[in-house]
Amino acid sequence: MTDPRLKRAGVKGFNKPKRTPGHKTKSHIVVAKEGNKIKTIRFGQQGKTGDRTMTKRAKNFKARHAKNIAKGKMSAAYWANKTKW
Repeated sequence: MTDPRLKRAGVKGFNKPKRTPGHKTKSHIVVAKEGNKIKTIRFGQQGKTGDRTMTKRAKNFKARHAKNIAKGKMSAAYWANKTKW
């Protein structure tokens, strides 16, 4: 039995981020699962691309959001860091 949140978000499975070009403000969505906790997370600024190389912009993002990235799969910063940066 699949979780209805997966279908509503339009993703293939838990912890699989997907682009949302039609969303007004957020660029991605993911249904995060850690243990028995499940949470739908929208993240990323629409229209902005991340830098795969360590540019000044990428370093600033990682420094600014370091505490939130460290929270793990249940935070938007973790997914933004993994997907966009």
